[in-house]
Amino acid sequence: MRSRAEVEATLRSAKLSPAELLPAAQCLSFGPGAAGPGECCLLQLEPGLCAQLEAGASLVIRGEKDEQAVLCSKDKTYDMKIADTSNMLLFIPGCKIPEELNADEASGSVIHSQIAGFSNNYWELRRCRPKLKKLRKLLMEDPYEGPDSGKDQTSTVSHYTTEDLLSMVQASEEEIMHQLEVLDACKIEGFWRVLEFDYEMKLLNHVTQLIDSESWSLSKVPLRTCLEELGPLEPTEMIEHILLSYGRKYTDDAGEVYFEMREDKICRAIAQMLLQNAVKFNLAEFQEVWQQSVPEGMTTRLDQLKGLALVDKNSRPETIFLLKVEDLPEDNQERFNSLFSVREKWTEEDITPYIQDLCSEKQTVGALLTKYARSSMQNGVKVYNSRRPIS
Repeated sequence: MRSRAEVEATLRSAKLSPAELLPAAQCLSFGPGAAGPGECCLLQLEPGLCAQLEAGASLVIRGEKDEQAVLCSKDKTYDMKIADTSNMLLFIPGCKIPEELNADEASGSVIHSQIAGFSNNYWELRRCRPKLKKLRKLLMEDPYEGPDSGKDQTSTVSHYTTEDLLSMVQASEEEIMHQLEVLDACKIEGFWRVLEFDYEMKLLNHVTQLIDSESWSLSKVPLRTCLEELGPLEPTEMIEHILLSYGRKYTDDAGEVYFEMREDKICRAIAQMLLQNAVKFNLAEFQEVWQQSVPEGMTTRLDQLKGLALVDKNSRPETIFLLKVEDLPEDNQERFNSLFSVREKWTEEDITPYIQDLCSEKQTVGALLTKYARSSMQNGVKVYNSRRPIS
């Protein structure tokens, strides 16, 4: 333990004037149980996350052995990166800054503090997109084909609960639950499942045929009647799920539940059904068949297919083919490489649906194109091609 005289002697040796310093001196020493290097970690938090922790919320680090760890709050995901510092960072329990010293401590006393640990780096967080591609991959391992398929009884593929998905997918709970809605996933016997596309179309066809036979308005489809009429054909849970997936639920003044069918989504699904077995489709013929295939009263438009199909205007005749954004890589550079391998030059209008989901909170499509593509003019139209050779 140093005395005041020893402190002043040290100052004189360092040629420092006590008058230029605060009178209180804090003498540091390593405690008997001080943690060694690597035993303690520091995490730098933004004020909002700090406030959440202080309010009793939890932060979770997610990632398997082959994945870069991310930190998740209730609703956001953050990349974790180690930041090195040239200054040693000391952990000193009870250490006080000058403003926290009382009158006696500030009057020239010697305060002895023990170091509990130290570090030369800390973890810093950077907001990132949730890594949700794995969620779809897990659910697509064994899509639900209906009660009559018998596949569920013989399948050895794992099914996943909410807790399973939270432990395996690098995203916050709110982001995962939102994506489950986007994927039109449903719980079957406690496990999250997505419907196999042909079975989904079978259910949707049952509903649209009933709407047509009953001459219902597409904006007022009664739930109770649908369940009564279609219940003998399919489980009522599946009928209600397909209505929730392709309609907006509401209740009238009498308490009766209805659905307003979503025209764009239904047209989009039928287009996917038509395109999935064709490499390329003559555009004019496709548009004719597509319009004939949708329920009466619905109108098909090419803008309903953004992120699902791509029109080739340079071929003669013009063609259309399936290109789903969810099948593309999640990494930015890999996404652009994949897109430029499909088509050498893109207009901003054509490429936007395939890169929109890569934009972070403060990032625009234009900024992404500037970073990963090179622009040029072709027949008076700005087009984008790769900055690097595509093998």
